[in-house]
Amino acid sequence: MTTPRFSTVGIVGTGAMGRGIAQIAAQSGSTVLLYDTQAQAVAKAREAISAQWDKLVDKGRLAPEAAAAQKDRLKPAATQAELADCDLIVEAIVERLDVKKALFAELEAIVKPSAVLATNTSSLSVTAIAANLKRPEQFAGYHFFNPVPLMKVVEVIAGLKTSAETCAALTEYARQMGHTPVQAGDTPGFIVNHAGRGYGTEALRIVSEGAADFATIDRILKDQVGFKLGPFELFDLTALDVSHPVMESIYRQYYNEPRYRLSVITAQRLAGGVVGKKVGEGFYTYVDGVAQMAAEPPVPQVKDLPPVWVSTRAARRSELLQLLKDLGAKIETGQSPSPEALTLVAPLGFDVTTVAVVERLDPARTIGIDMLVDDKATKRRVLATNPATRSDMRDAAHALFARDGKAVSVIRDSGGFVTQRVVATIVNIASDICQQRVCSPKDLETAVTLGLGYPMGPLAMGDQYGPANVLEVLFNMQTVYGDTRYRPSPWLRRRGAIGLSLMHEEA
Repeated sequence: MTTPRFSTVGIVGTGAMGRGIAQIAAQSGSTVLLYDTQAQAVAKAREAISAQWDKLVDKGRLAPEAAAAQKDRLKPAATQAELADCDLIVEAIVERLDVKKALFAELEAIVKPSAVLATNTSSLSVTAIAANLKRPEQFAGYHFFNPVPLMKVVEVIAGLKTSAETCAALTEYARQMGHTPVQAGDTPGFIVNHAGRGYGTEALRIVSEGAADFATIDRILKDQVGFKLGPFELFDLTALDVSHPVMESIYRQYYNEPRYRLSVITAQRLAGGVVGKKVGEGFYTYVDGVAQMAAEPPVPQVKDLPPVWVSTRAARRSELLQLLKDLGAKIETGQSPSPEALTLVAPLGFDVTTVAVVERLDPARTIGIDMLVDDKATKRRVLATNPATRSDMRDAAHALFARDGKAVSVIRDSGGFVTQRVVATIVNIASDICQQRVCSPKDLETAVTLGLGYPMGPLAMGDQYGPANVLEVLFNMQTVYGDTRYRPSPWLRRRGAIGLSLMHEEA
C-alpha cells in the first residue's frame, strides 16, 4: 500500500459524512482517530464502519486480513486533546458558522504547527470559518458527498489565505483515498451545489406556472434528456429539510441573485413536514419505499386527423416534416394554414401564445412541439397548448405524435416548455461559474458528472444542443417573462456568438 499523505487523521463528527470520511481514510492506510462530543456516538460509528467492511468481506470484495487491518487503524478519541498529533483533522459537524469557528479555534490550539485543518462544509464560507485562525494558510474546505465511499468526487476549496501547498496536499490525499479531487474557489455552493441550482429551481417555476405537474416534469426530463431522476424524485430523495436550506443559503449569499431564486412551494412543504421519501411523503407518496405516481393520461382516440401545417420558423423544421411524414400525417405546404389545419410551431424559448400572435396564426388551432432535442434521441415528445387551443386540436396532435408508440406529454403553455428552459438554466449557471473563475471547465464537468449524476456535464450539454440554441432560448425566455433570471452569462453569450465550444478557455 502507498504511504498515505497524512499518516494520522482526526475526524470530528460521527454522522453519515464523518463515518464515510473515516472509512475511506482508514482504507487508504491512515490511522484514523474518530472524535465526537458524545462518546457513545463514537462507539456506534466504529461499529457501523466495521459492519460495512464485514459486508465487503462477505461479498468477497475485501480480504479478511485487510478488513482486520482497517479496523485496527480506526481508533476512538475520548477527548480533543487526543487529536494533538494528527497530521490532518477533518470536521464534519452541524452547518453553523459559529459552531465551526469555535471548534477550529480549539483545535488550532491543540494540534502541532504543521497540521492541516479542513472543513467538510457544503454551504458556508471557508474564509469566514478560518477568519480568526492564526494559521489560515493551513486551513481549507474538503467537501465530500454522501455516501462518501460511493460518491467519488471531493471539492478542495481554498479560502482567501489558504496556501497552494495545503490544497496540493489535500488533492494528493483525495486521490490516495480513491476519490477524484476538483479545485473550487470559495464561493457559495462551491461547484456541485452551485451548478445544481438550475435543475430543481427551474422545475419548480414550471409547476408554479401551472404548466405541468410533478410527475409529468420528471418524466419529460428523464425521457428527453436522460437524467436518472426527475427533479421532484431527487428532492424527495435528498429531503427538503436538507435541500431547501441549501437553496436558500446560496440565494442569500449571492445577495438574492435571480438565477438562484427558490420557490415558495418547497418552503411550504418543508413547513408542513412533507419533506420526502424518508417520511413517506414528499412530492410523491411512498408505499414500502416506492413512489406512487399517477398513470399517464391515455392517448385520445381520434377517428379523422386534420391536415397539418408547420410554421416556416419552426426549429428543426425539416426533421419535423420528415417525422410527420413518417407518422402518416397529411401535410399542408401552403404559405399559410387552411381553416381546417392543425397548426404546429416549434419555438426556442418563446411560448406558443407569443408565436401564434407574432406569426398571425389562429391560436385555437395552434400547438407547440419541443424540438430542441433530436426526436431520434428522445423517448418522449412534448406538446404545449395555449389558452385558446381547442380540445379537438389538442387531442388530434396527441394522437398523431403517439402513432408510433413513443410517449407523448401534453402541457399548458410555457416559455421554453420544460426541457429547453431547464437545460438552458443549467448551462447558463455552469457558464457563469466558469466566468467567475470558480473552477476550470474541466473540473466543473468532472464535479457535476460525479457529484450530481447528470447524463453529461453542463458545458457538454450546452455544446450538444448548441450554444447558439441555448442563447436563443434564454433571450426569448427573458422576453416572455421579463425576468433577469434568464439573462445569458457572458461566457455563454460570447462563445455562442462566435461558435466556440463552452469548454473553451481563453489563452
